[in-house]
Amino acid sequence: MVDQPILVLAATGGQGSAVTDALLRRGAAIRAMVREPRRESARRLADQGVDVVAGSLSDRGSLAAAMDGVSAVFAYTTPFESGVDAEVAQGRAIVAAADEKRVPHLVFSSVAGAGQESGVPHFDSKARIEGALTAGDVPFTILRPTYFFDNALGGTERILDGVLDLPLASDRPLQQLARADHGAFAAEVLLDPAPYVGKRIELASDAPTPAQMAAALGDALGREVRHEHVPLKSIGNPDMHAMWTFLNGPGYRVDIPALHASHPEIAWTTFADWAHVRFGVTH
Repeated sequence: MVDQPILVLAATGGQGSAVTDALLRRGAAIRAMVREPRRESARRLADQGVDVVAGSLSDRGSLAAAMDGVSAVFAYTTPFESGVDAEVAQGRAIVAAADEKRVPHLVFSSVAGAGQESGVPHFDSKARIEGALTAGDVPFTILRPTYFFDNALGGTERILDGVLDLPLASDRPLQQLARADHGAFAAEVLLDPAPYVGKRIELASDAPTPAQMAAALGDALGREVRHEHVPLKSIGNPDMHAMWTFLNGPGYRVDIPALHASHPEIAWTTFADWAHVRFGVTH
């Protein structure tokens, strides 16, 4: 299996890029499935020796073609383009194609809290995909990332203006994950699957409070950033409202010290370190 490539689905997206980068650093043979092979991001992968193929997460035929002869697959799905039902359809297409091609190992990136009956639509859709995966015959590992550090970048202009908008109390910790740490963990699982087959693993790099996040961002930028508590009632998107209600309630439950102690090979980036790299005033 050593010479067979690892397939990364949606390899130029946020998660896919992080996994591909981590696999490249490990010297792995990679096949990348993308929607638009002619895009610059896809061409950059090809220039690094990645086998780039065209395909769609919702097209079982192109998925099966991309999975032909691979040693493992990294997969994730998204509800944010066409909704949660379309996301579940993506997941089922991925599982069906993997079963058809007898993929030796499928790593699916879900979401932390997917098993908690959270009532969050895009958590529940991933739980449904997990169910399809566990009911099938394909050897699998499920990774469940928490809130990504990069999600804060949706408010980049406000951050640059000195305000971090979050619908959490200033002193409430929020478990979060660096994309690079997620990519590194996924690469570890893809390259050494035996210890992880059949497992669900929730991932978090750090758990800063909004006040600590604002302070780290301010330190990185070299000027004050303050946290502004956004009222839940002002969040109009039902999915996002449900997610922030969950995060203000039971929230994620990652045992961060145990996770980090059991996986010292991962860098486990702090929010402050990520902020310095992203917004970067050198000290």
